Amino acid sequence: MRRLSRRAFAVAAVSALTMAPRASSAPGSRGTGTAEGAAGAGGGAAGTTAMRGMWLATVANRDWPSRPGLSGAEQREDLVEYLDTAVRYGLNTVFFQVRPAADALWPSAYEPWSECLTGVQGRDPGWDPLGTAVAEAHARGLELHAWFNPYRVANHTDRSRLAASHPARKHPGWVVPYGGKLYYNPGLPEVRAFVQDAMFDAVGRYDVDGVHFDDYFYPYPVAGQSFGDAKTYAAFGGGFESKAAWRRDNIDRLVRETAARVKKVRPAARFGVSPFGVWRNSTTDPRGSRTQGGVQTYDDLYADTRTWVREGWIDYIVPQLYWHIGMAAADYAELLSWWSATAAGSRTELYIGEALYKAGDKAQPAAWQKPGELSRHLTLGKDHPQVRGHVFFGARDVAADPIGAMSRVAADHYGQPARATR
Repeated sequence: MRRLSRRAFAVAAVSALTMAPRASSAPGSRGTGTAEGAAGAGGGAAGTTAMRGMWLATVANRDWPSRPGLSGAEQREDLVEYLDTAVRYGLNTVFFQVRPAADALWPSAYEPWSECLTGVQGRDPGWDPLGTAVAEAHARGLELHAWFNPYRVANHTDRSRLAASHPARKHPGWVVPYGGKLYYNPGLPEVRAFVQDAMFDAVGRYDVDGVHFDDYFYPYPVAGQSFGDAKTYAAFGGGFESKAAWRRDNIDRLVRETAARVKKVRPAARFGVSPFGVWRNSTTDPRGSRTQGGVQTYDDLYADTRTWVREGWIDYIVPQLYWHIGMAAADYAELLSWWSATAAGSRTELYIGEALYKAGDKAQPAAWQKPGELSRHLTLGKDHPQVRGHVFFGARDVAADPIGAMSRVAADHYGQPARATR
C-alpha cells in the first residue's frame, strides 16, 4: 500500500513547516515501570525509567491489519507479531489505535466495529482485538495504551458509507464536513460528552495502562475552507473574546474532563497526548520555539498544549518532532530544547515522538538517508533531563527496520544486539 505519514494523518509535515510563518499577533508493574534506568536507555535522568514506545496505527490499515478482510486468526497472529517485534527491539510500550475514526476495535456499546478489520464498518470480526492486545502485551511485559482519535468521523464526506447504526447518521447535526472528511463538532457539549462515553466504554472494560490522544483536535487547516461551526459559536460562544478562544476552551474542556475521568475510572492508567511538534513560533509569541512552522497547534488546531503541560492537566506529552537535526524551519535540537524547558518543573512527563517512517525514504532530506540520524536524536535527549524516553512511528517501520535505523537505536541505546542493515 502507499506510504502514509503520521499527518496523512497529519497532512505533510514538511509542507506545513515550509509555509510562510505567521505574523506576530504510570505507573504499574509493567512496561515503563520495570524498564532499565534511562541513563543509557535513550533519554532522561539517571535512576529514572524511560519510555521506549511505538505507535501501532490502524486507520486506513496503516500498520495493522495489513489489509481488511483477513481472518480473525490471521489478524491475531499479525497483531501478536507486532508485540513480539516491540520486545525484540527492547521497547516497553505500545500505543494501539483502537478508535481511529468514530468506530471501535472492541465490541463497543456506542460505535460500530471499524472497517479496517473486515472492510465493512459495523461487521463483527469474530474476536476482540483490544482485549487480545491488552492480554498479550501484558504477558510480554509491555504496557498497552489505548489510542483514541476524539473527533474524526470519516476520511470521506459520504454519510451513506457509514454503518446504519453510526451515531453520525443518527445525529447529523453533530457532524461537520471539512477538507474532504467528516468531523464531530467539538463545540457541541453533547458531542464532547458522547466521545468521552464512547472512549471510556473501552477504558472501563479493559486493563489499559494509558489513554492516548493523537494530534487531531480541530482539523488541520485546509486552504480556502472554513470549519462550519458559526451557528455553534453563536449558541455557545458568549463571553469569549473570539471564536479562536472559544474553540481552545472546547478542547481544554475535553482534555481536563478526560483526565479527571481517567483518574476516576482507571486510577492506575495515565493520560497523554501526542501533538504536532510546534506549539507557536517565536515570531508569533515570544514564549514559542524558534521555528517557522506553517502550522501552530495553539492557533490552527486550537490545542494549547503548552498550558496542558505547565498546568499538569496531562500525565505525559509526546510531541511529534518529526524533523532532523539542523532542519532550517524546525530544527529537532531547537524543539527538543523548547519542549524540555516547557516540561521543566511540571508534573507532566516528556517523551519525544520520532519519525522512524522517514528513515531511508528517498523523498526525505539527506539526513534521513543516514542510519544513525534517529540514534543521534536519542543521544541528544540524554542532555535534557526532562526527556524521559522516545516513541517511534510507526509499528510497520519498526518491523521493517528501514536502512537499519531501528536496529541502530536498539543497539546504541537499548542494549539490544545489532541487526544487519537492510
